[in-house]
Amino acid sequence: MQRKSPLAIAIAAAVLAALGGAAVYAQDKYALKSPAGVAFSDFKGYEDWAVVSSARTDEVLKVIVANPTMIKAYKAGIPGNGQPFPEGSKIVKLQWKPKKSTEAPFVVDVPDVFTQAFVIEKDSKRFPKSGGWGYALFNYEAASDRFSADPSPSDCGHACHVAVKAKDHIFHPYQKR
Repeated sequence: MQRKSPLAIAIAAAVLAALGGAAVYAQDKYALKSPAGVAFSDFKGYEDWAVVSSARTDEVLKVIVANPTMIKAYKAGIPGNGQPFPEGSKIVKLQWKPKKSTEAPFVVDVPDVFTQAFVIEKDSKRFPKSGGWGYALFNYEAASDRFSADPSPSDCGHACHVAVKAKDHIFHPYQKR
């Protein structure tokens, strides 16, 4: 049997430790699932989806994006034409804490720390009690660079969206460009 040199053992241990540390640190946000059963993986690629609208509350700046199925429906006049969004429609509200720009020559709020992704998906079979929509909130912790599924059913969820039932439970219209 051959003996391994202490240097080779040390190098192998260092490589394994580095790989193990990277594996622990790197989070697969798409492995997360909300208590209501909405999987973050259902929204894979949302970072590149088209913008629907933007919004601002006292606490957050929001950019609302939608998948190609929903964008196509918006462009066809849904929900203004009285038709519901098709199955597979998905929308994400990306939320940041605002800050005043220190670079712009005028007063403007810009995104600062990313805080949440509020996701909504149309699947009437999975979510029949909420107008066919599933809602979930995935919180982002900047200090750890990690997402977590919010333990509550959603940011406001179906109860909040009942106010826009006539618009198939969606607040944000597709904005003119």
